[in-house]
Amino acid sequence: MSEIKSINPYTGELLKSYPSLNEPEIREKLELSDQTYNNWKNTSFSERAELMANAGQQLLKEKLKYANIISLEMGKVIKESIAEVEKCAWVCDYYSKNASEFLKDEPIDLPDGKKAKLSHEPLGTILAVMPWNFPFWQVFRFAAPTLMAGNTGLLKHASNVPQCSLAIEEVFERAGFPKGTFQSLLIDSKATTQVISNPIIKAVTLTGSEKAGASVASEAGKNIKKAVLELGGSDPFIVLKDADIPLAAETAVKARMINNGQSCIAAKRFIIEEEVYFKFAELFSAKLKELNSGDPLDEKSDYACMARADLASELYYQVQKSVKKGAKVLVGGIKPEEGTAFFNPTILTDIPSHSPAYSEELFGPVANLFSVKNEDEAIRLANDSEFGLGSSIWTKDLKKGELLASKIESGAVFINSMVASNPHLPFGGIKKSGFGRELGRYGILEFVNTKTVYLG
Repeated sequence: MSEIKSINPYTGELLKSYPSLNEPEIREKLELSDQTYNNWKNTSFSERAELMANAGQQLLKEKLKYANIISLEMGKVIKESIAEVEKCAWVCDYYSKNASEFLKDEPIDLPDGKKAKLSHEPLGTILAVMPWNFPFWQVFRFAAPTLMAGNTGLLKHASNVPQCSLAIEEVFERAGFPKGTFQSLLIDSKATTQVISNPIIKAVTLTGSEKAGASVASEAGKNIKKAVLELGGSDPFIVLKDADIPLAAETAVKARMINNGQSCIAAKRFIIEEEVYFKFAELFSAKLKELNSGDPLDEKSDYACMARADLASELYYQVQKSVKKGAKVLVGGIKPEEGTAFFNPTILTDIPSHSPAYSEELFGPVANLFSVKNEDEAIRLANDSEFGLGSSIWTKDLKKGELLASKIESGAVFINSMVASNPHLPFGGIKKSGFGRELGRYGILEFVNTKTVYLG
């Protein structure tokens, strides 16, 4: 029987190992989820809301415990892990208060005097295939709306964060949710394919890589099941000459280095008008060098390590290949020590269009700087990507910012702010960044049957 291992990427220490579920165990969890759904779907919004609020309180009550699990298992610094747990409590609170309004019946008056209505009903058991980079937040932003809608949830988490997966199941148990409402599946990718094809699963959502998204969407499509995909991003961070350059540079460091750069919505391509390019690059480099590296559990650490050694090695390969193609290293670019997950923050400039740094997602602490002549060239470069998740524009002219935002091909544009997910705002991308939306009202509508009822 294969094992799923929890390894501290900062020390390389094996923390725990768990046996993968076998077929009878998987089947038992699926059947329990289905049985629970048949009762859960009939509960009132007030009942669900009370339990979801409890989940938020459970997160806050033991946030240090959960934050430590995150930091130990995937290397996020503790202050960011605490903030992640608190954000999960926020999304629980948000949907506990708003789900009933989002899903209330919608009356329709027809031209012939007849009436109809739209009702929003749960689908059944929803499978979530989730990543390691925000191991609590990614799950809760799926689970809170899904359970509040009356569905049950199954979680196939990333193989390097099994403790996080089980801890999330514990949160819902301690909040008082009926057994089987939310369960963790410690399984591999092969078993995931089999789970998707099971008739009990009514839909699937995935946050992860383009490759994983294509695989899950293909299996879901083969079985005629709804899928929502939130995939990679190569978000542009556009700085115009009339921007507040010091503020833009300071925010740019946060936008690139959040979670040590391992974020789909981290700013990755910094597109700066040439008149302010050198000023921005100088301030950006200086601020980046001020960050403290250290133990993830040290409150003074701004970044620690990447989540796995192979990820650091892969990122270095992308950097080196880009340099060989003509890119220049402004900061960093140091080869990681063999077998470790450490990667020095890096800035690349003069990036040619045929290099990985131009066209691929660099999932780690590497910033790509581009100088452009004007706004039109900035928009052209921003859109010259297979991805379309988030983007930001920096300018003191808000009307111009809004106009340019309408020209950017992405799921979100933030003006004079870094891109961030927020329970109130629909979140998702276009192109190879995926399809569907999470969060807000649109997020809860993804996994319901919007039923037309004609009142003749």
